[in-house]
Amino acid sequence: MALDLSQAVRYHLGKFPPSGLDHARLMPGLLAATAALARYDQMLRTLHNSEIFLAPLRGQEAVISSRMEGTISTLDEILQLQAEFDDDDAGAASQYRADVIETSLYRRALNTAQVRLEQGQPLSESLLKSIHRQLLSFGRGANKSPGAYKHEQNYVGERGSRKVSFVPIAPEHLASGMDALFNLADDASMPVLLRTALAHVEFEALHPFEDGNGRVGRMLITLMLWRGGVIGAPHFYISRYFEDHKDEYRDRLRAVSAQDDWDGWCEFFMAAVAEQATRNLETAQSIRHLYDEMKPRFAELLASKYAVAALDYLFTNPVFANSRFTRAAGIPVQTAARFTRVLSQAGLLQIVIEASGRRSAIYRFEPLMQRVRV
Repeated sequence: MALDLSQAVRYHLGKFPPSGLDHARLMPGLLAATAALARYDQMLRTLHNSEIFLAPLRGQEAVISSRMEGTISTLDEILQLQAEFDDDDAGAASQYRADVIETSLYRRALNTAQVRLEQGQPLSESLLKSIHRQLLSFGRGANKSPGAYKHEQNYVGERGSRKVSFVPIAPEHLASGMDALFNLADDASMPVLLRTALAHVEFEALHPFEDGNGRVGRMLITLMLWRGGVIGAPHFYISRYFEDHKDEYRDRLRAVSAQDDWDGWCEFFMAAVAEQATRNLETAQSIRHLYDEMKPRFAELLASKYAVAALDYLFTNPVFANSRFTRAAGIPVQTAARFTRVLSQAGLLQIVIEASGRRSAIYRFEPLMQRVRV
């Protein structure tokens, strides 16, 4: 059956970057988004170990961003998979649903991108291709040319439907389109948030890969904000707002090509950043408050100089294999084993999977999971 292109919007060839943005109209939203991001970033900079508070947020982002593409999993599932298997063992996790493996790959790709930027690798086509290669390295996306740009025209529409809502740029124009995108990303004369807004909508319109474009495009937002100095570390996640306003998000993306409405998209993007920064701040503060509550309780229950090390490990790995805890928490093995028993008896740890044969028991730190589930 042929595709239905009767109501499809086509890519805005020759109209990027936009030449006539209404800066007066955009300024209030830009200032509000900048201020909200600054508050979030300032809180993170005051933390003694931001990884403790950010690991759950990364898990949230992986679940929500993947869910926007129809990949349904839970934070509990992907953290359980991570607890049982190393990053390079996704293919061994055959007992997990394909959706869970795909979401776990998103989380791994996001971690890898952040590490590479922190190591000084530039934000480039090479980096995006490596992210894409990792994202689609296993499962249903493995046959969609991981790490390579499209060679045939692709289309955007509802999954399972023949009705096309958007026709991205044709493959023969993609190279020049990507050049224009990265030229804008490097344009220091434009505010970083505005550059990021335009880069995201353009990436989605180019749709350079066969699959995974939405997920890579949302990662691009985090990476650009960090590289541009708006946030001090690559730890800002926006997919929750986009999912909560999914219809408007898609309409705003299409309106750029259909009606040349770059200003409307930029206003929407600034509102998304401002609200999501506030929500991320509230979530991180909630996690920090729980940490402060748990610190004296762990000290009392465990009565050990390793109590804080145990607490830090559980906040960074709220679902964990007992064998890894005893091996990787920096705590003597017998002491770590005692900790698991004591914390379970106190109701702070719940058993997810009982130990069986060579398979270690899996535990869940429920007080934290209650605050970060999505």
